[in-house]
Amino acid sequence: MQTAKEILHVYLRIYRSISEEFRGRFGKINLTFPQTLVLSLLSSEGSMPISELARATGSANSTISGVLDRLEQMDLIQRVRSEKDRRVVYVTLTPYYETVRGELEASVVESFPGLIEKLSTQEVEQIRIGLTVLERALDREK
Repeated sequence: MQTAKEILHVYLRIYRSISEEFRGRFGKINLTFPQTLVLSLLSSEGSMPISELARATGSANSTISGVLDRLEQMDLIQRVRSEKDRRVVYVTLTPYYETVRGELEASVVESFPGLIEKLSTQEVEQIRIGLTVLERALDREK
């Protein structure tokens, strides 16, 4: 049980450190962490229904709707009703997002590679494997 607590505490400290670092960077581009997470998911996965986006971000539909409202006001995303099922609303990136994508991504990730480069190849691989194992374990619990 102590090991589980230690892992959880380490995870929370890392999460807090990364969030604080990124919060400063998001502030420069007027995006919050949840907004950036949504943009990142849409960028890598393509358009998706609001319910799937909420699940992927670990948010309630009502919470993600507020995030989407602000991104829509910034013309970074748009909501599109499914032609097959009008109850389903997809979220897609806008052409404007594509024009500012490079600036947004550079601002968010510019410090992370520098941190990783300071680690040995073995340390990077240990982190990658450990996080992958933890992710798989969490997925199995769902």
